[in-house]
Amino acid sequence: MEPVIVVEHLHKRYRNVHAVNDVSFSVNMGEIYGILGPNGAGKTTTIEMLEGLRKRDEGTIRILGLDPDTHPYELRERIGIQFQSTSVQERMKVKEALQLFSSFYRNRREIDPIVNALGLEPYLDTPFGQLSGGWKQRVTLALATIHDPAIVFLDEPSAGLDPHARRELWELILQLRKEGKTIVLTTHYMEEAERLCDRVAMFHKGRILAVDKPQRLVATWGKVRYLHVESFEADEQRLRMLPGVSEVKRDGHVYHVFARDLQSAALHLFRLADEEGWIIRSFRFETGSLEDLFISLVKEESA
Repeated sequence: MEPVIVVEHLHKRYRNVHAVNDVSFSVNMGEIYGILGPNGAGKTTTIEMLEGLRKRDEGTIRILGLDPDTHPYELRERIGIQFQSTSVQERMKVKEALQLFSSFYRNRREIDPIVNALGLEPYLDTPFGQLSGGWKQRVTLALATIHDPAIVFLDEPSAGLDPHARRELWELILQLRKEGKTIVLTTHYMEEAERLCDRVAMFHKGRILAVDKPQRLVATWGKVRYLHVESFEADEQRLRMLPGVSEVKRDGHVYHVFARDLQSAALHLFRLADEEGWIIRSFRFETGSLEDLFISLVKEESA
C-alpha cells in the first residue's frame, strides 16, 4: 500500500536546541499513527511541520503527494487539524462555529450528520465557553472534519479530560478510522497509544527511538518483565530474599516480582509458597506495558 504520509530526514532547530533531529517515518492509508512521548519530545513541532504550520530546516515531507510548504492551500482542503487548543470565541454558539468553519472550505459536508455522529444536537445553541472539556473536544473534532478530510491530525486530543470523557473521545476517533480516515495523533498517554494506535513512533529529545505496533514493540523490545503474583498470605520481605530477585513492587495483595531469570524465580517462589502455606490466587508472566518499554528505552538513550 502506498503511504499517504512520507517523512524523510526531518530537522528543526531553535538556536541551540535541536527540537527534531533526523526523523523519518511513513503513514499508511486508513491507519491511526501515534507520535508518542513526554512533553518537549518534539511531537508538536513534528506534527506542525506536517500540517504546514511550521517551516522545516531540512528534510522531505509528502502528504498525499504534496509538500505542505509549497502546496499549503491545496493540502488544507484535504487534511483536518484539531489543535491542543482551538481558538473559538467563548460566546460563539456551537452551530455558529460549525457554520463558520464550514464556509472556509470548497468541499463542505452536511452539518447534520456530523452533529448527529458527535451527539452535538442538544448543544447547538450553547456558547462554546459554557461547554465542558469533553464537549469542547467534540466540537473541535467536528470543526476538524467538517470538510471530509482524508487525513486528520490530532494534537494531544484528550489532554486535560477526565477518564470518562477521554474514553468517549477514543470511541469517536475509532469511528473516524471506520469511516476510512487516516489519523495522526500526538499523545503522552501510553494507555491512549495502546488503545488507539495501529503503530506508534516513540519520540525522545527530538529523535525516534522505535516504531512498530504497540504490542509488537513490547514483545520485541520490552526488557521490563516480571512475575505477577496475587496472594493474601505472601510476605514482601520473603519475596525480596528469593534468589535472583532484584525488586518487588506491591499493590495491596498483588506483587510484581522482577528478576534476571523469571523461570528460576518462579520455581523458588512456588517452593516458598508451598513451605509457608501461601495460597497463590493468580500468577502469570508479564512483559510490561508500553510505558515500561518507553521508560527503559529512555534510560538506555540517556546512559
